[in-house]
Amino acid sequence: MNARERFLKTLLFDHPDKVPLEPGGGRESTLVRWHREGLPATVTDITEYAYRCAGGKQEWPRGGAGFHVQERMIPQFEEKVIERRANSQVVQDWKGNICEIGLEFTVDYLRTTADFVTRRWIKCPVETRADWEDMKGRYNPDDPARYPADAAALGQKLAKREHVVGFSFSGPFWQLREWLGFEQLCVLFHDDPSWVREMVAFWEAHVARLMENACRFIQPDFVHLSEDMAYKEHAMISPAMTREFLLPTYQRWGKIIRRNQCPIYAMDSDGHVGELIPIWIEAGMNACDPMEVAAGNDILEYRQRFGKQMAFRGGVDKRLIAKGGAAIEGEIKRLMPLIRAGGYIPGCDHGVPADVSWPDFVRYTKLLAQTTGWM
Repeated sequence: MNARERFLKTLLFDHPDKVPLEPGGGRESTLVRWHREGLPATVTDITEYAYRCAGGKQEWPRGGAGFHVQERMIPQFEEKVIERRANSQVVQDWKGNICEIGLEFTVDYLRTTADFVTRRWIKCPVETRADWEDMKGRYNPDDPARYPADAAALGQKLAKREHVVGFSFSGPFWQLREWLGFEQLCVLFHDDPSWVREMVAFWEAHVARLMENACRFIQPDFVHLSEDMAYKEHAMISPAMTREFLLPTYQRWGKIIRRNQCPIYAMDSDGHVGELIPIWIEAGMNACDPMEVAAGNDILEYRQRFGKQMAFRGGVDKRLIAKGGAAIEGEIKRLMPLIRAGGYIPGCDHGVPADVSWPDFVRYTKLLAQTTGWM
């Protein structure tokens, strides 16, 4: 069974030969530690290397080309340092945000997930209607630069792929927060809901067009949204507000996804998502991640509530990976019923933090390999 078949069969509650081995990846600060503790700097596939260090002998699946669809603004804002202070710096990132970050980071850290970067927001790119008019001009979904230059040929090549290929997009809550900032967005839900609806509709149409254009060339295995719209105990906006403002967008995208025979419609949100999962199911979504344990997500309980309507990825408590030993053994044992039941790819419930040692990561990878059929 190839990697693509294994991924789809697992999340669709079918019968894979084994469950994909996805322990999770470390950010830059984590890798600095791991390199000190024995991970060679030349290693590019850290999961495979950890698997081999743990004694894994099976053939490792190889990836391949993807079909990248660019949702981001074109043109982007200039990344620059505006002011250097004694212990920090004020910068403008590619999205037009003005924020304060530590001196140890460069501006491009805000472009990627290279590491965990704490920042203080000073100004967001959309504060007025005039800002919004300018911002809209940066999103032309028919711009050829948003798609692979050889889209037709690449699509034909990928039709016989053995690896997973899909699209990732920002959800409407995520994208409006990028434009407005979290505080202003929350205020506008109350003070100017018509403007919120206008922006949501704009983003809905943009992503819909991106999907329709891309699906002319390829049938994706998944469409994955990012929202990050929950705190430790509750969603950032109420379920009622989520249903009113966001659900119609999720449903429209879901129709496009199903029309193009894409089997996985997935959602990524940090925080406690228990009150959001029913809305995502209503929208047609059938997978979500990363299922942070510290935020109170109990995926065993969720399985009892939602059955096979929702598959999961992640869900392994990063705090117990860091403790190692009996702690992580107990965590994997806790999740065994879900691993065996299907519809679940276990892994770290977010980026692997720097308090996880390399030996403990290898031990954790071994435990996952043993429980998912790789050893």
